[in-house]
Amino acid sequence: MKAAKKKAGGMHIIIVGCGKVGHTLTEQLVREGHDITIVDVSERVIADVSEVFDVMGVRGNGASLSVLEEAGVRSADLIIAVTGSDELNLLCCTIARKVGGDLAAIARVRNPDYSRELVYLRQQLGLSMIINPELEAAKEMVRMLSTPQALSISAFSKGSAELIRFKIPHGNVLDGRKIMELDSLFSFGYLVCAVERSGSVTIPDGSFVLHAGDDVSVIASARDVHRLFESIGMRGHAVHSCMIVGGGKSSYYLARQLLDRKMQVKIIESNRARCEELSTLLPEALIICGDGGDEALLREAGLNSEEAFVALTGIDEENILLTLYAKRIPGLKTITKINRITFNDVIDGLDLGSVVYPKYITSEAIIAYARARSKSVDSNVETLYQMFDDRVEALEFHIGKDAPIIGTPLMKLKKKDSLLIACINRGGRIFFPRGQDEIMAGDSVIVVTTHTGLGDVSDILA
Repeated sequence: MKAAKKKAGGMHIIIVGCGKVGHTLTEQLVREGHDITIVDVSERVIADVSEVFDVMGVRGNGASLSVLEEAGVRSADLIIAVTGSDELNLLCCTIARKVGGDLAAIARVRNPDYSRELVYLRQQLGLSMIINPELEAAKEMVRMLSTPQALSISAFSKGSAELIRFKIPHGNVLDGRKIMELDSLFSFGYLVCAVERSGSVTIPDGSFVLHAGDDVSVIASARDVHRLFESIGMRGHAVHSCMIVGGGKSSYYLARQLLDRKMQVKIIESNRARCEELSTLLPEALIICGDGGDEALLREAGLNSEEAFVALTGIDEENILLTLYAKRIPGLKTITKINRITFNDVIDGLDLGSVVYPKYITSEAIIAYARARSKSVDSNVETLYQMFDDRVEALEFHIGKDAPIIGTPLMKLKKKDSLLIACINRGGRIFFPRGQDEIMAGDSVIVVTTHTGLGDVSDILA
């Protein structure tokens, strides 16, 4: 098989492993305009993916030099290894790096045994990125449990700024207010970035009127997020107790972080051997061996007295049903992990509370890297979040000394429509720019837009 020819502006990317994450990456990177070659041991998987997307496929072991050469590794720009084996992913990237010239390599590594060594492994093996979806998902869940009023929280500038998404309750002070009138409520910096109403997403201006039921995304300094909710009467506090159903890797990572914050944690897991393992790994947690789908067991385990409930089984349908049951308890913060199901409209209509998709967390990080690598102008995508079913993107750009937008007041920049320059981090100081402000070299700039595919800050210009 001949290696794929690169499209103009795109890269030749090899994806090894076409499970849930590999399939999602293929879909997203094809959409970004890259040439993709997939490698998998299953002929059927390759055929299924190739029928849906315009990609080339090679069947075989991704750690085999002959298989990698057939996939075009010597002329490829990037290899991404996301098989079910951490060791195979690392080996695949290591071999590819040896023969691939200027090839960049990204490996998925999920085993907790490696979680404290990721930086060392990346440096020693010369990898561009090692990503752990379950660990990153756990970090996102911890942010949600720290601010339970939010449906989701996306962190920028190493956690200094947060984009929070919440639904406006009926009777709330925001109902019926224009965005330009919100300064009377908030004594700190903020920006309303996006609003979803009746399935339609808007990047609002100051005249936009908010209504109860709107799904609103607001960016603020991380230290002001709690004050923001207090200012609109949505008071709350970080949860102190959490029940987790399912004892997999995500549960371990989440429980470890919650225990480190002195929270009470219960884990319900049906596999006795895994329960014994978790008891050793997490001696401070209460491990209950039983069926988390048993209503009587949930009551006996004290669900009614918990402050948070997180469904982390390996079955999406079970997670959804568990959360719908738990939602009947007033004031309970719920989080649901979805791995496979793609019926987003149905899921959005179920009122599950916060929903976490580990495969999208992985793809967002990798797409941000791919965009930065494929651009040559003097700024890089540092962080990327795709919101509202990929209809809105929030991106953080690092601004180099030759970026073309430096030194021009924002009011004079000819920006694309439906685009906000939401926030600037300058030397660790977070501020929300006005029209007379200018972007400077060294800044990190956060942009929210309905225009997808931005790879460089110059792309914000009309």
